[in-house]
Amino acid sequence: INIRGFRHSLQLARGTYDDPEAPGQVTHFQALATAVSGTVGLGNIAGVAVAVSLGGAGATFWMIVCGFLGMSSKFVECTLGVKYRDILPDGRVFGGPMNYLRYGLEKRNMKGLGKVLAGLFAVLCVGASFGGGNMFQANQSFEQLAGQFTVLQGNGFWFGVVTAILVGVVIIGGIKSIANVTGKIVPLMASIYVIAALAVIIMNIQNVGSAFAAIVDGAFSPSAIKGGIIGVLVVGFQRAAFSNEAGVGSAAIAHSAVKTNYPPSEGFVALLEPFIDTVVVCTLTALVLIFTGMHEVEGMAGAQLTSDAFRSVFSWFPYVLGIAVFLFAFSTMISWSYYGMRAWSYLFGKSKRAEMVYKMLFLVFVVIGASVSLGAVLDFSDMMILAMSFPNIIGLYIMSGEVRDDLNDYLKRLKSNQLFKKQPAK
Repeated sequence: INIRGFRHSLQLARGTYDDPEAPGQVTHFQALATAVSGTVGLGNIAGVAVAVSLGGAGATFWMIVCGFLGMSSKFVECTLGVKYRDILPDGRVFGGPMNYLRYGLEKRNMKGLGKVLAGLFAVLCVGASFGGGNMFQANQSFEQLAGQFTVLQGNGFWFGVVTAILVGVVIIGGIKSIANVTGKIVPLMASIYVIAALAVIIMNIQNVGSAFAAIVDGAFSPSAIKGGIIGVLVVGFQRAAFSNEAGVGSAAIAHSAVKTNYPPSEGFVALLEPFIDTVVVCTLTALVLIFTGMHEVEGMAGAQLTSDAFRSVFSWFPYVLGIAVFLFAFSTMISWSYYGMRAWSYLFGKSKRAEMVYKMLFLVFVVIGASVSLGAVLDFSDMMILAMSFPNIIGLYIMSGEVRDDLNDYLKRLKSNQLFKKQPAK
C-alpha cells in the first residue's frame, strides 16, 4: 500500500476529496501537518546524528528501510484511529489506540485483553508525552540555541519558562488551534531545512561516490562498521522509529480528528508521514553529515554535530539551524501535548477540567526538560516511546484483516466515483 497508494495519498493531502460536511474537526492536510509536526522534530537532527556517529554511514540505509516499512503500519493504525473514534456533542473528538484497542478487540470477544492493552497504552503515552514529546525537545532546542547565542548559557530554567508560555498559548485552544499553527510552521521549517541540506550536498557533490559507497558498505559489511551489521541495523531502526513513530500509535490520535466519512482515507494520508520524516528529512540530514565527513568526528553528538556539518559550508547557518531547531521542537511539543491529553482523558475522564490539569502538568515538564542533562531524558524518551509500540502493534496484528476489508471496500468506492470530490473552480 505504501507504493500503490502513494498517488492517492497526495490527492487526499491536497484536499481533492475534502468534505466540509463530514464529521470531525480538521482537514486531511491539517491532520497530516499536526502528525508530521509531532514526528519531524529533533529526532531528525539530533537523532540522526546519534545514529550515524554510533552506527556509521550504513545506519542511513536502515533508517530508510525502516521509514519505508513504517508507511504501511501508519496506514493501519490511522485507519483504525478514525474507525473507532468517539465524537462528543460539543464536537471534541476522542480517538487513537486507546479506542481501537479497547473497542476493536471487544468486537472480537477479547474485551479483557483490549482493556488491558488500551489502559497500558494510555499510561505509556502520557509518559512519552512528558519525555520524548516534551523534555527531550526542550532540552535539545535549549542546547542548540545556547550554543549559538551565548546570552542563553546557564539560563535553561528561564528558557523553559518562556517556551512553556509560548506552548501554553497554543495548546489551550485545543486541536483546531494546534492544527492551525502546525499547518503554517511545518511546511515553512521543513522547506528551509530541506533547501539548506540540498545546498550542502551540492557544495560537496565531489564526495557523492565515496558517500554512497560508505552507506552501502557500512550497511552490509560487518567488518567495516563498529558493532557489526546487527549493531548498525539496530541503531538505524531505533533512531528512525524514534523519529517517525510508525507503529507507536501516537499519530492515530491526531488523525482521528479529521473530517471524513471513510476511515481508510486517513490511512492513505498518514502513510506520507514516514516518507516525509524518514525517507526525505532524516536521509538528507544523514547525507549532510556523511558528505561533509562529520559522521566520523568523535566526542560530539546530537544536534551540535549536525550544526557543525552545516557550518562547514555556511558559517552563518548554525544561527538559522538554531531557530529551525526551536521551531521543530515547538511544533513537536504542541502536537504531543494533544496526544498525551487524549491518553489522559481516557484514564481520568473527558471533562475539560481534567484536560486543563494535564495541560498545566505538560507546561511544568517543558521547564524541567530545559534544565536537566540529556542522557537521562533520552533514555526515558526511548523507553516510553518503545513501550507504547508493544500494546499498539499487538492490536494492529489482530485487526489487520479488518483494515484490509475496509480498504477493499474503499477502493471499490474510489473506482466507482462514490467518494466526495471537489469540483474545480469555474
